[in-house]
Amino acid sequence: MSRIGKKPIALPAGVKYSVQGSVVVVEGPKGKLEQAIPAGIKLETQDGHVHAVCENDSQAAIHGLTRALIANAVNGVTKGWSKDLDIVGIGYRAELKGKNTVVFTLGYSHPIEFPLPTGITATIDPKQTRITIAGIDRQKVGQVAADMRALRKPDPYKNKGVRYAGERLKKKVGKTGAK
Repeated sequence: MSRIGKKPIALPAGVKYSVQGSVVVVEGPKGKLEQAIPAGIKLETQDGHVHAVCENDSQAAIHGLTRALIANAVNGVTKGWSKDLDIVGIGYRAELKGKNTVVFTLGYSHPIEFPLPTGITATIDPKQTRITIAGIDRQKVGQVAADMRALRKPDPYKNKGVRYAGERLKKKVGKTGAK
């Protein structure tokens, strides 16, 4: 049995969940999320907590995964998820164009317009070098952050580019002169 799958999921005040077939719908103050649950896993409520129950050992591999996905949905509709990106490099910056488009200047010959998907918001600090991506769906927030980072990955020689906040890079040594 999965140790993570056995942990109960606390339901904060104002959060409701319902099972509709093989989909769990979690509603909270920030919005509503749907999460598919595989066959063989049931959800039970006991004294304000949700328990993911595995019917037999053949579903042991997805027991902890299902519990974690539902816990992420509960956390998303209560607190939300966010990811920070740092832009490093001379002249590299980002700015908001409207509410749902981020325009990057990353050393290419043209600015890059990045449309934000529904449910995702981006805020940019006054220096235009830090972006905070926020939303209720953890997977979507992480995917948008990864797509933005992929526009200009950090260079291992000069450490310029778009990186996650707190990401530690290994700087490589450049060429040495001929002897």
